[in-house]
Amino acid sequence: MKLSILGARVIDPASGLDQVTDIHVEACKIVALGAAPAGFTAVETIDASGLVAAPGLVDLNVALREPGYSRKGSIVSETRAAAAGGVTSLCCPPQTKPVLDTSAVAELILDRAREAGNTKVFPIGALSKGLDGEQLAELVALRDAGCVAFGNGLESFRNTRTLCRALEYAATFDLTVIFNSQDHDLADGGLAHEGAVASFLGLPGIPETAETVALARDLLLVEQTGVRAHFSQLTSARGVGLIAQAQARGLKVTADVALYQLILTDEALIDFSSLYHVQPPLRTRADRDGLREAVKSGVVSAISSHHQPHERDAKLAPFGATEPGISSVELLLPLAMTLVADGLLDLPTLLARLSAGPAEALRLPAGKLAVGGAADIVLFDSQASTVAGESWLSKGENCPFIGHSLPGVVRYTLVDGRISHQA
Repeated sequence: MKLSILGARVIDPASGLDQVTDIHVEACKIVALGAAPAGFTAVETIDASGLVAAPGLVDLNVALREPGYSRKGSIVSETRAAAAGGVTSLCCPPQTKPVLDTSAVAELILDRAREAGNTKVFPIGALSKGLDGEQLAELVALRDAGCVAFGNGLESFRNTRTLCRALEYAATFDLTVIFNSQDHDLADGGLAHEGAVASFLGLPGIPETAETVALARDLLLVEQTGVRAHFSQLTSARGVGLIAQAQARGLKVTADVALYQLILTDEALIDFSSLYHVQPPLRTRADRDGLREAVKSGVVSAISSHHQPHERDAKLAPFGATEPGISSVELLLPLAMTLVADGLLDLPTLLARLSAGPAEALRLPAGKLAVGGAADIVLFDSQASTVAGESWLSKGENCPFIGHSLPGVVRYTLVDGRISHQA
């Protein structure tokens, strides 16, 4: 189908484009920016006057909950929610049931994602069998089945020699390894950041060093093995400082941060609301400020939702007995726009951290508007407001932002030139 998007402010961080112009789409591809090609006649047009057109957002961590956790979510429900948040490409972590450590599971996820058609899905394979940190998963077979990177989540390798051998193997095949750096022993049993708030509430703490000790080790192993590495879900100012030092030494490592870590602090726990129970935990204002500065400077090149939908019962127990995680992908763009509204980032920089940055980190074919490239586009109104939860597509309602008025409304999300979400 031939489609023209007319009169939008087109922002493409990858090329530096920022101007009011038109986009023309044919056969799933962008065929022109500006004037239509000779002989091109649009079958459908979108009047995008007053809207911003940007590359579809790229989210590096969206738990789809399928297979195995259908009570929490499904590929259909969570990709639909992602499209509503402006996302056209997402990565799903390996914490499924069974674990995403075989080609069969990867192929199942990809088949169902194609059937749903709401977003493009890129699976993250398990680095170890069963995520137990003992035996290496069949990484090459998983790559051939469609996995774009490999990680073990917060399930750490207890034996550093085994981890080192896994990284050497991954480096041999130029595979990307995703680290969620948290020392198991220092974090064991903790529920909140170890500090004044946790002490006041009587909650067992997770110290900042749970992140920095593991991060320092992981960075040294990356340097030794030469593996491509991405550090996910950083939470502390000292943590992003270590990443900055590694980058300054020439180490080619990338990093992302969960969007809610740029907004919330551990002070949100003061009423024991389980909606703020996340792992790794929310940390201090100083840590939040450090994360924000790292995003602004580009040390952290990607902002992700780290979407974890839960059924209602998972958040109804006393704080310590609830399951950690926030359902937030549906609000990715409006929540991120609060960083622009607060003067922390300009709009092109924010869009870079939501599209080109994450795509480059994992070498995904996404995150830019280019002639000949896929027509994955988000159209949004930066002057309107979204009332969070007014319509809700995710199965997980465990979102502390429901009821809030947020800046920006996603009007259209297009995947390969096809409208997958329309407000």
